[in-house]
Amino acid sequence: MKKNYANIVALGGYKPKFARTNSFLEGILDTTEDWIVKRTGIHERKIENDRYATSDMSVFAIQDLQNKYDVELEDVDAVIVATSTPDYKMPSTAHVVCKKMNFKNALAFDLNTACSGFLYALSVGNSFIESGRFKKVLIVGADKMSSLIDINDRNTTVIFGDGAGAALLQPSPKQSFLESLFETDGENQESLMVPSGGSQDPINLTNVLKRNHFLKQEGRVVFKKAVSSITDICRKVLEKNDMSAEDIDWVIPHQANMRIIESVAKNLGIEESKMLSNLKNLGNTASASIILCLSDYHHLFKEGDKILLTSFGSGMAWGATVFEWAKVSPAYEFQEIQNSGLEVSCE
Repeated sequence: MKKNYANIVALGGYKPKFARTNSFLEGILDTTEDWIVKRTGIHERKIENDRYATSDMSVFAIQDLQNKYDVELEDVDAVIVATSTPDYKMPSTAHVVCKKMNFKNALAFDLNTACSGFLYALSVGNSFIESGRFKKVLIVGADKMSSLIDINDRNTTVIFGDGAGAALLQPSPKQSFLESLFETDGENQESLMVPSGGSQDPINLTNVLKRNHFLKQEGRVVFKKAVSSITDICRKVLEKNDMSAEDIDWVIPHQANMRIIESVAKNLGIEESKMLSNLKNLGNTASASIILCLSDYHHLFKEGDKILLTSFGSGMAWGATVFEWAKVSPAYEFQEIQNSGLEVSCE
């Protein structure tokens, strides 16, 4: 029996049209455009309008994937939506997406590890394919962070934006995902969290007046923890694959802050030209961050390029994945391998 492997066969993305610029924020906050750029590297962030929720942005990203790759998704086996901004407390956003996309009988659920969400979901989807039980797994990273942001809070407003990305995983005869590692220590949770709205502290008038239903962030704590954790996990995942920084062709880090990205590159000894970023015009799109960057830059990748993905999010939770870029037809059938163990041609 030939081992099952997973590969990314299609990518899509969605970015809202409205841009919240630094000059706009300069007019409403105690800040300057120069201060924002020096501290974050962000010039503008895309903000979705009130008509659309996270599920809508997810659908737009999936439709973009369909249009670009001409793939059929009616028989999708699983839909995983990584998000910190679900449409509702229940049902899950994944189920709302299935209704809007008319997906029938798919396994569907949300995964929330904040900004690390997409990387976690990608690992789960990879395991689904490798199990042999699934042939089409749709991974979505989507967040409407503007719904969690107090526009008067400089610590968060200058950083976060909205967006969604989607990736389709299907079986492949060749291993693409080489290794994934994830860690958490549960520390410093209060430095990046939404204090109210859950079972620990349900929403009430007092909490709303205190604006505790919005995201709170202690920038210095998050910066220090992100740099050290991302650097460490990247070193570990490279060592586990007997690889060095020189073996990596491209790095797609979580798009949180340009100073974090630059610090990680320096610590790992990776050329900044290999560190891909779309942070400047999108801001931190949380769960959508890595998949949007992957979608934006995939035209640069060559067959066999080794790509390092790494993330950091609330929890605190962080991770890293190394995979080889491969081009496999979305029409590739794996059923014969599953049922009989026969070799299958990709032609």
